[in-house]
Amino acid sequence: MGGAVSSPWSSPRDVPPEASRLLIERAHEELLAGNLEDQRLQHVRPLVRDSWLRSWKQRVEAEASAEFELAHDELEAYRRAHPLAPMMDLVRGLLLPGSAEDSGVIVAVGDHTGRLLWVEGDRRVQLLTGDMGFVAGADWAEGTVGTAAPGTAIELDQSVQIHGAEHYNRLVQPWSCTAAPVHDPETRRILGVIDVTGGSEAATPQARMLVDATARAIESELLVARLRARSEAPSPPRTRRPAVTTSAQLHVLGRDRARLELIAEHSERVIELSARHAEILLLLAVHRHGLSAAELSELVYGEGASADTLRPELVRLRKALERDAPELVPQSRPYRLTTRVETDAHSVLSLLGRGAYRVALSAYHGPVLPDSVAPGVEEYRESVRAALREALLAEASVDVLLDYAEIPRAPRILRCCVCAWRCCRRARRSVRRW
Repeated sequence: MGGAVSSPWSSPRDVPPEASRLLIERAHEELLAGNLEDQRLQHVRPLVRDSWLRSWKQRVEAEASAEFELAHDELEAYRRAHPLAPMMDLVRGLLLPGSAEDSGVIVAVGDHTGRLLWVEGDRRVQLLTGDMGFVAGADWAEGTVGTAAPGTAIELDQSVQIHGAEHYNRLVQPWSCTAAPVHDPETRRILGVIDVTGGSEAATPQARMLVDATARAIESELLVARLRARSEAPSPPRTRRPAVTTSAQLHVLGRDRARLELIAEHSERVIELSARHAEILLLLAVHRHGLSAAELSELVYGEGASADTLRPELVRLRKALERDAPELVPQSRPYRLTTRVETDAHSVLSLLGRGAYRVALSAYHGPVLPDSVAPGVEEYRESVRAALREALLAEASVDVLLDYAEIPRAPRILRCCVCAWRCCRRARRSVRRW
C-alpha cells in the first residue's frame, strides 16, 4: 500500500503583508471614518486600498455576516446544473489531497457573481468560518462583504491574495485567503471562482501558484470535454434551426468592424460585422425603445438622409443575422431589437456606476467604432468618453488617474497635471535626501 498523500497546506510559510498588521488596522479605521486622505492608507497595498474604497463607497457594512442568496433546495438544483459541478473531483484532488478534514484550510468554489456553491475542507476551520457566513449558498461578492479574495478576484478578473487585516469586514480579518477566477475556455467569460481560506499558509506565493494552476487545469478539462462531446455528437440535420440565443454582446470599443458574440444554451458563436452593419446594430442597441426609418437614417447618414438609402443595408443585415441569430433580426415600425444586445461600452458605463474605476479603465479598449462618421455613433462615442473622463476626474484614486493619463486621448490638462505632480513628488524626495 502507498503512503497517505500529504496536504499541500501542512507546512505553513508565514508571509507577512507589506505593512504591519497594526498599521493596516489603523488605516482601515481611518477609511471607515471617512478620512480618505490619511497617510496610513498609502502604506496599504494599492489592490487592497482600491477595493476598500469601492466597498466604502458602496456602503458595505464592516461587521456584517454574508447574506444567503440560495436556500438548500435552490442551492442543490443550481449546483447540479453549474458547469463547474463535473470539476469538483479535480478541485478536491489538487487542493485537498489526502485527509481533507484536517488539512488546515477550506476550499470554496463559487459562481461568476461570488455566491459560494461548495465549501469543503478542514472541519474546525469550517465551524469557525461558518460563524461569519462563509458557507455554501452565501453571497461573497465584493459589493456584499467588501474586500475578500473570492469577490475581489471576480471584480478584478485576476487571482488575488488577501492577508488577515486587509479584509474589509472585521469578522473576516482573522483569516487569509487566495482566490482565482475560472474562465470559459472559449469565450473567456468568468464561470466561477476557486478560493482557499485558512491561516497565513493560505496566502503564500506557493498557495497562489497552486490555486492558479487549479483554475487553469479546470479550464483545460472543460475544453477537452467540449471537444470530445462535439466529436461524438451526430451531425445535425441541415434543416435544423440555429440554437436560440440567450445573450448577445456587441464589442465596439477600439474596433471598426464590430464583433457580435452570441451565447446559446449549448453553443457560442462570433460574427464579424461590416462597418455599416456595426453602426446600425449599435444604434439599435443604444436606442432600445426603437427608431423610425427617418430617425435611424439621420443617425447613420446625417441630417436630411433618405430612408431609401438605409433600407438596402437593413435587408443585408437581416439576411446576415437570419443565418446565425434570427432572434436578433431587427423589427420594423419602429426599427428595434426584440432581444437585448449589450455592448462592451455599456459594460464600461456599468463599472463606472459601481465605482469600479480601475476595472472600467482596463475594459475601455478605445473609442466606440473610432473610424465611424455616423452622427449617432459619434454622439454615443463622445458620451462614453465623457462619462469615463468625468467619473475618473471626480472620484478615482491617484493611481487610476495616472493610468488614465497614459491613454492618448486623455485630456491634455490632466496629462500636464500628472507630469507636474510627478515632478513635485521627485522634488520632495530630493529635499528629504538632502
